[in-house]
Amino acid sequence: MLLAGWTIAAELVGKPQTLPSPLVVAGRIGQLIGSGELWFNAGMTLMRVGLSFALAMAAGLALGLWMGRSRRADDWLNPALIILLNVPALVLIVLCYIWIGLNETAAVLAVALNKIPVVTVMIREGARALRPDLDEMARAFRMAPLTRLRHVVLPQLAPQIAGAARAGISLIWKIVLVVEFLGRSNGVGFKIHLLFSNFDVAGVLAWALAFVLVMLAVDLALLRPWERRVNRWRHDAA
Repeated sequence: MLLAGWTIAAELVGKPQTLPSPLVVAGRIGQLIGSGELWFNAGMTLMRVGLSFALAMAAGLALGLWMGRSRRADDWLNPALIILLNVPALVLIVLCYIWIGLNETAAVLAVALNKIPVVTVMIREGARALRPDLDEMARAFRMAPLTRLRHVVLPQLAPQIAGAARAGISLIWKIVLVVEFLGRSNGVGFKIHLLFSNFDVAGVLAWALAFVLVMLAVDLALLRPWERRVNRWRHDAA
């Protein structure tokens, strides 16, 4: 239905330079694949997405768990969390580039800082809802902190972690494109920047749709199987 609507809209507009048809965009994607240009730039973008995602999930999980389990930590960190949630992504990106420089560290950190508050909030709310009887059981059996975290806390947080991961990957790759658009010399966002300068709508759509397909493959091949695996214990228990 989307392709049909796109095709009809392209015919009605009648200006390929403004709204190219799906066949034209598919042809451009084929050219990018054949030249190898897509693989290199998509690979660079995926690298930044992966690094930013890992950093955001690790920091957000630690902060969210701490704030959800400690009232004092929540009172102390909540104002900073609210500020980060409301600072525009563009501001953080520009500040990171100014303070750190136009390098990979600034790019990855800028993306992670935009995602960490969202992960923190989701994990914090999950940590607040942990079952107290399981905590009492862990204390009664004198479980070590790491054992308790692995077998009691994290399994209960599995839905929140999976939700943060699924929502996070979709948000992160969009911010990565903005980061590349503003200050990198490769990647999908950089190529879109060049095409935007030439008003090449077909090229912009080709790069965008190609990377959407890449991220869809990542979701189907990695995130969904992982989500089913981490939630399997709940179905087994039922």
